[in-house]
Amino acid sequence: MRKKMTVIKRLGKLLAVPLLMGTMIAAPSYADNAMVEKGKKVAFDRKKGNCLACHMIADGTLPGNQGPALIAMKARFPDPAVLKAQISNPLEKNPNSIMPPFGLHNILSEEEIDAIVEYLLTL
Repeated sequence: MRKKMTVIKRLGKLLAVPLLMGTMIAAPSYADNAMVEKGKKVAFDRKKGNCLACHMIADGTLPGNQGPALIAMKARFPDPAVLKAQISNPLEKNPNSIMPPFGLHNILSEEEIDAIVEYLLTL
């Protein structure tokens, strides 16, 4: 238990720097605010995207640790189409992925996936 807490504290310190930097330096936003809010709502919805089940997301409660933390998404995915493909069908890039293929299995609509992409690119 002690080791787990140490890892969580270290992760918190590592994540605090980019989060604090993000609050000091605001990148210009080209995203539609309504689309971003819809994306956040779908991503946090336990009956829809449920991204928090596996990922740590700023402002999210009870995050999982199966997937990577969703931070610096614009730097990690400069091409939004690549992020959309990852959400829609992660099995294409990694057949052993445990991430559900949200588009392939019609878990989320095309519009919901687009909204999630818009939201994630603000992180």
